[in-house]
Amino acid sequence: MPTGTALRDPRQQLFEAAERILLRAGPNALTSRAVTAEAGVAKGVLHRYFPDFDAFLAELVRGRIRGLGALGTALNESAGTGTVTGNLTAALVDLFDPVATSVVGLVIARDELRARLRASGSTGIPLMTEAAALLATYLTTERDLGRLAPDADVDVLAPTLLGAAHLLYADRESGAPDRETVRRTVTAVVAGAASV
Repeated sequence: MPTGTALRDPRQQLFEAAERILLRAGPNALTSRAVTAEAGVAKGVLHRYFPDFDAFLAELVRGRIRGLGALGTALNESAGTGTVTGNLTAALVDLFDPVATSVVGLVIARDELRARLRASGSTGIPLMTEAAALLATYLTTERDLGRLAPDADVDVLAPTLLGAAHLLYADRESGAPDRETVRRTVTAVVAGAASV
């Protein structure tokens, strides 16, 4: 009769370890050795599941991209309720959690990682491009509901919101901005598109 405790999914252990490293020390500290040590597994475990470290990182980012689906659904369900500024503020605060902010830095810093993500269908800066698309979808719905001006250019507003928010969150040393700072930024960006 077997005894002992069943091991958790090793892949998930590795992803969780990578996220802890990103939170604690940022993208520059993320190495295959650091990930396996943090996960408490042998060095070869990562290579048993991934051909190389960039393949591991690409799957980590793809997981984050898949996670945007829930955020997009929640944002779209908020259309027509509350305020556009409030809905966008909440979405941006959720989007730029500390791990996501570090993942964006990781994607920007690693050419090979970006190349792999682009080869699997991402464009621009992977994760940010998909986030801009979900913001554009929400803004389109709000425009169709008459809560934004009929000529509001959602394809400009969405990346502008995303870029402005990313600048607020990008500085690891200063910490995340407070919700009011994010709200003021959103208000300034959408002011010209607000329905009269």
